[in-house]
Amino acid sequence: MSLLQTEIESQPSILQRLLDLARPLAIEAAARIRAFDPHYVVIAARGSSDNAARYAQYLFGAVNRLPVALATPSLFTLYHQPPALRDALVIGISQSGQSPDIVAVLEEARRQHALTLAVTNDPASPLGQAAELVFPLFAGEERAIAATKTYTSQLLALAMLSTALHPSPERWSELQGIPTAVARAIEQAEPACAAAAAFRDEQRLVVIGRGFNYATAFEIALKLKELCALVAEPYSSADFRHGPIAMVEPGFPVVAIAVSGAVLDDIVSLLDDLERRRAALILISDRPELLARAQLPFQLPSGVPEWLSPIVGVIPGQLFASALARARGLDPDRPRGLQKITRTR
Repeated sequence: MSLLQTEIESQPSILQRLLDLARPLAIEAAARIRAFDPHYVVIAARGSSDNAARYAQYLFGAVNRLPVALATPSLFTLYHQPPALRDALVIGISQSGQSPDIVAVLEEARRQHALTLAVTNDPASPLGQAAELVFPLFAGEERAIAATKTYTSQLLALAMLSTALHPSPERWSELQGIPTAVARAIEQAEPACAAAAAFRDEQRLVVIGRGFNYATAFEIALKLKELCALVAEPYSSADFRHGPIAMVEPGFPVVAIAVSGAVLDDIVSLLDDLERRRAALILISDRPELLARAQLPFQLPSGVPEWLSPIVGVIPGQLFASALARARGLDPDRPRGLQKITRTR
């Protein structure tokens, strides 16, 4: 079994450990944030962590009514023209906490007397040292190059922080169900991965999501690029209609995340159009009637609230990317040209 597969399958236990160990930390951090009373949130991240930040845009906006912007680190490191951050909660998200540009954003934010928080798997890292508050992921060493367990841990950490900011017994209860739901998603997705070989000769595809799962589209696309060396472009279902849908011709592969919630009708409307264009549909969904329409269906467990569905919905994408890499004769533990820690300025 590959390191990547091992880490994908470890996610239920990793997420349970985070829930067990980090709730007091989330509550403590939330108290500090409420006392600071930020007007908005700025998040600095790269790679998979940047996709976790996209999730936070919807999460903190919908649940906590906080506007969230994604930082532009080059303003801090190359242009030396950082924006004003005094009333912001500035969050750095990084598995390793090593990238100088993400650290630079938090250092400048702290200099401006913003409140800073690091979400990282290494609290002793430069990012952890730069931040006033640290939220550790407790995910253990991630040995595979492509992030899996640290990505879902980042999503869960953000969901815990959001819940602690506006305490809700119902939301805490929903969080407790996530490790079991992830375990079921792994179990349900693995049989479908045998059919991934049907797509081994594809050189391009798109990944569609919207709302909370806009982040999921970006993360699955990233995994397909990293592991399978193909062109995988993420879009919201709305943006895809504004031009990119012209790419779709018979047999064009489209991965779509179609989960129960506020955006489902919009996704289904796009699926209707894609079927008329005879696209090859790879669907990730908790809705059996939609899965019946797919060339490759990935079933998700039912009953997962939409606000938490990205933690579960990304699992089939991780497994699909791993299986497709093997079908293409690639080693998922050694994506070409990549290394575990990337340092950018």
